[in-house]
Amino acid sequence: MHTKKALGAVMLAVTRAGKRLVAVGERGTVLLSDDSGLSWRQAQVPVQVTLTAVRFANARTGWAVGHMGLVLRSEDAGATWHKQMDGIQAAALLLQAVQASGDAKAITNAQRTVEEGADKPFFDLEFSNDQRGYVVGAYGLMLSTADGGKTWAALSPRLPNPKNLHLYGVRASGNTLLLAGEQGLLLRSTDGGASFAALESPYKGSFFGLLHSPESVWVAYGLRGTAYRSKDAGTRWEPLKTGVPMAVGAGMALLNGNFVLMSQAGDTLVGHNDSASLRRIAAQEPVPVSGVTQAEDGHLIVASLRGMRRLPPLPAP
Repeated sequence: MHTKKALGAVMLAVTRAGKRLVAVGERGTVLLSDDSGLSWRQAQVPVQVTLTAVRFANARTGWAVGHMGLVLRSEDAGATWHKQMDGIQAAALLLQAVQASGDAKAITNAQRTVEEGADKPFFDLEFSNDQRGYVVGAYGLMLSTADGGKTWAALSPRLPNPKNLHLYGVRASGNTLLLAGEQGLLLRSTDGGASFAALESPYKGSFFGLLHSPESVWVAYGLRGTAYRSKDAGTRWEPLKTGVPMAVGAGMALLNGNFVLMSQAGDTLVGHNDSASLRRIAAQEPVPVSGVTQAEDGHLIVASLRGMRRLPPLPAP
């Protein structure tokens, strides 16, 4: 539904589609900006379900995921969207996958997921190109596509995740996939998702997200100002000094090799691949941040529980 109130909606993620900014949030709200976040307008969306994450493979083709196991696709830089999958379809794919495994307990759990209906949210997604992508969510739910979302396959049975912990983040580089979730869960695939192994985690609290820099540095971030860096795709992790006590809820890699983390109080934390210390820029307007990207003009654009915000460009190192 188009409404002026959409401009103040709870927004959970933001990304770039070429020069355009695309943000997603509660009740299926998708906002677009073609002036680096100075103004926003509402997109055409076929659902009223909260959207949690958005990614674009190129300037026009992108996906958004959210509650009820929803996956949406856009082919016009976010102006319009169509549904590719919902939780009912995802549950059926999960049951199909575990039936092939013959694991009686897993089959029982999958049958229960089917009976519960479309109530499992997706929390993150990753697309290596406009064909290959991954979505992750509640209770260890993970699916992949190799044809742009026309068909999907459930990868959950391949994950060493016996507690069915929530998956909050997924990032890919070539055939390497890293997953992060609750209770310090870290999983890795080095064969494009054909198999996964559990990584030794440096932290027992929840990770809320992952980022991967152009210089092959991985950062996992989460509760209580926690952030760790890995230069070997997750085999070893080094703690980063965030200097904040609250959760780190969003992050992004910058083209210059740096990266940005955002605390849920709105603090900006600027990191470099070669330093364990982060430079903190205190929030001018403390808001609970849930997503961040950088506009074409260099300004940081954040999605927050109080709508969209445009922050000043990052200062020179």
